[in-house]
Amino acid sequence: MINGVDSFDQRFNVTRFDEVRYSSTILQPSLERLYIKLHKAVGVVSATKDDKHQTVLDFITHPDKHTLHLAGRLDRSSSGLVLLSNDSTWSKSLTHPDQKVDKVYVVETDHPIPEIAVENFANGIEFTSEGITTRPAKLEILDLTRARITLQEGRWHQIKRMFYHLDGIRLTSLHRESIGPYDLDDLPVDQWSTVEATPSSK
Repeated sequence: MINGVDSFDQRFNVTRFDEVRYSSTILQPSLERLYIKLHKAVGVVSATKDDKHQTVLDFITHPDKHTLHLAGRLDRSSSGLVLLSNDSTWSKSLTHPDQKVDKVYVVETDHPIPEIAVENFANGIEFTSEGITTRPAKLEILDLTRARITLQEGRWHQIKRMFYHLDGIRLTSLHRESIGPYDLDDLPVDQWSTVEATPSSK
């Protein structure tokens, strides 16, 4: 019996979220699907284990937190929204580039951001040493050294490298505001809460 229904189909794909019974004996209890957001502080590592630094998992008090993995990472020097789950299908729906999920960041820079950067980001920036060009990204200049970026991919240190491509501009801070339909709302730093899986990502 699977999830209370008799099943004789050997092709049925049993996951850890399914309850399996034989007669009155539970052979496999069902695992609760968890969808969690955390407001990560600067200095916290986006990992589930680290010998030297606090990790995002250290701030989550759910009893099943050991089942969680990250749905997208943030550098230790960055802050903002981090999503975690034990549902890999949900995670991939948010992180795989083919899903074209918007990720929004606010950055501060050490030098003024030129207006031409808006066009450069929209056209994609070429990393010649790797033979790749970034996907089009939206850049909104908020003031001389502050901007909001919306992109749909997440290459290694991508935003930092995109700005450095602009006359060596360096970031002094990077904060992630949202991933797809999920944002921080008023969630305080170091705090977490559960979220609902959107219909498109279940």
